[in-house]
Amino acid sequence: MIVVDAQDDTSKQIAGIEDLIQQKVDVILINPTDSDAIVTAVESANDANIPVITVDRAANGGTVVSHIASDNIAGGKMAGDYILEAIGGKGNIVELQGIAGTSAARDRGEGFHNAVDGKDGVKVIASQPADFDRAKGLSVMENILQSNGDVQAVFAHNDEMALGALQAIEAAGKTGIVVVGFDATDDAVNAVNDGTLSATVAQKPELIGEQAIATALKVAAGEKVDESVPVQLELVTKK
Repeated sequence: MIVVDAQDDTSKQIAGIEDLIQQKVDVILINPTDSDAIVTAVESANDANIPVITVDRAANGGTVVSHIASDNIAGGKMAGDYILEAIGGKGNIVELQGIAGTSAARDRGEGFHNAVDGKDGVKVIASQPADFDRAKGLSVMENILQSNGDVQAVFAHNDEMALGALQAIEAAGKTGIVVVGFDATDDAVNAVNDGTLSATVAQKPELIGEQAIATALKVAAGEKVDESVPVQLELVTKK
């Protein structure tokens, strides 16, 4: 197995994939930095007759033999439903969005809005990108609290942004704000156990990885595989 790391840089990812194509690998697994921008690289692999599998984030074009990922729409709805219950069905909610163009951000946001939109007494007062980054989560949340301090809950598309939002909330001297993240990273789970983070939606990255490699081996052996392989999620709370 050859591993290349794009370090969240789309141009670096495309260059890495082009290099793998030159090496004539048998299968390419991609976790896209950008679902739109990655299309040209997927098409290059298609032209070279190298099967492509996407992992965690989808590609918005090209031919992909299988997509292995958490059901991010279901996860976003899970977070939204939890928030509604936690705030008693009334209040102002902030949404911290992930990197624009990623399927994870789009789908988590869609599921969240499916849960909270149209509910009487509930308003999403801000939906702003913080790019899955803790420092940006902190600064964006600081700005939101300065312009409108009446916030009952925050949904962040990942734990890094949620933890950044928590820092901003604590620095502002606010208490009682429900904050929900996504991924169940070690830091987030510790924060849930400490009672500072209300909840996080747990992905199963080990299972995603196992399913991805198992699927790649089938593809390499010429076997048929499912176009989509959903991996279950669960809500982590202090309970």
